Amino acid sequence: MHLDTADTSSTDPVPADDHPAQGIDAPDLRLFVMALFFVFGGITSLNDVIIPKLKELFTLSYAQAMLVQSAFFAAYLVISLPAAGIVRRSGYMRTAAFGVLTMAVGCVLFIPASRSGLFAVFLAALFVLASGITMVQVVANPLISLLGPPRTAHSRLTFAQAFNSLGTAVFPYVGSILILGSLATAPDAADTAAVTAYRVQETQVVVNTYLGLAAALLVLTGAIWLRRHRLPWKPGAPTRLAHAIELLKRRRFGWGTLCIFLYVGAEVAIGSLIVNYLMQASTMGLEQQAAGKHVPVYWFGALIGRFIGAWLLRIVSPGKVLAFAASGAIALIAASVLAQGPASGWTLLAIGLCNSIMFPTIFSLACEGLGRRAAEGSGLICVAIVGGAIVPPLTGLLADITDLRTSLLLPAACYAVIAAYGVYARRPAA
Repeated sequence: MHLDTADTSSTDPVPADDHPAQGIDAPDLRLFVMALFFVFGGITSLNDVIIPKLKELFTLSYAQAMLVQSAFFAAYLVISLPAAGIVRRSGYMRTAAFGVLTMAVGCVLFIPASRSGLFAVFLAALFVLASGITMVQVVANPLISLLGPPRTAHSRLTFAQAFNSLGTAVFPYVGSILILGSLATAPDAADTAAVTAYRVQETQVVVNTYLGLAAALLVLTGAIWLRRHRLPWKPGAPTRLAHAIELLKRRRFGWGTLCIFLYVGAEVAIGSLIVNYLMQASTMGLEQQAAGKHVPVYWFGALIGRFIGAWLLRIVSPGKVLAFAASGAIALIAASVLAQGPASGWTLLAIGLCNSIMFPTIFSLACEGLGRRAAEGSGLICVAIVGGAIVPPLTGLLADITDLRTSLLLPAACYAVIAAYGVYARRPAA
């Protein structure tokens, strides 16, 4: 985002028209935004399916395979603040349309990635795809909070995130069927031409899957564009980067932003290792495709938990719920590490239930009191989603040095910080 140097400390990052004190009463738009949550959640979760595919095709270590998540989530670091700037200039709906269109372009880029037979080109395609998802997420999180009464924002965002979880439960199951089929016999590694041809052939199933997604995304782009005038909008003045970063000095917001970094990193690291974890003889000893079909269980737990959380957050302090959920995740990791056989696998999958309310609750707790700086706050928090690019490779590196079970201690440490934040933020912001 081009950030002008003019002092704009007195201007709101989002026009006042879009931030009425009582929220915007638009049930139809709430349903539409929930559909966006479903789509970008589902596409993000497909990474858990293509990681074991690419790991086997390109003979990667765990740390190298986790570069899929690094390429994907690095987009949040690069694109989040520019996306907030686009929202400021063009409005929520136009930015959403541009984001979905960018997602479609990223899906189409899987064609040259497959033809090249190079892992790096796949990473580039994933970065473009994630750039579009970043734009959509910068729009969706504050928008769903605005589409209704402020007092129920925690519950409403959690409910919307349930549709995100529905996508993460559906997409990996279908993706495991389409993508994680048996591989053909690999040629001799010394025959470079044969290896490249082999990779092109075997990655075609990935291409076909993402081309289907591209077609659906183009239809969705058109639907959003037709609604671009649905919300009133007046372009806002440009914002200095330093002015936006000043929000991090607010302890509640700054700590919450760190927790988003750690939460996304922990969730993605665990999700990325599920297939290989369940394939271990000491866990379930499953074949790759069978293990892949268990990935939706992890995300389905988040779906169920978010529907429950949407109700629970109306009657219990969000901070207390967050602390309890993070503590539960730590307990399940400990049980999985210490157990053997199916119990080890199912306790790992059950962490999805504890993850369920974390992102929306941390997001809304951090943003309490931001008012018309909501889009600015959303942009900074989305930058923190880059935790998904950093924590998983570190977890993979730890797995290479030790083993998969020991590597889970890093996500456990992330959850410990989140539990502490829940205790700190158990009372409403002043």
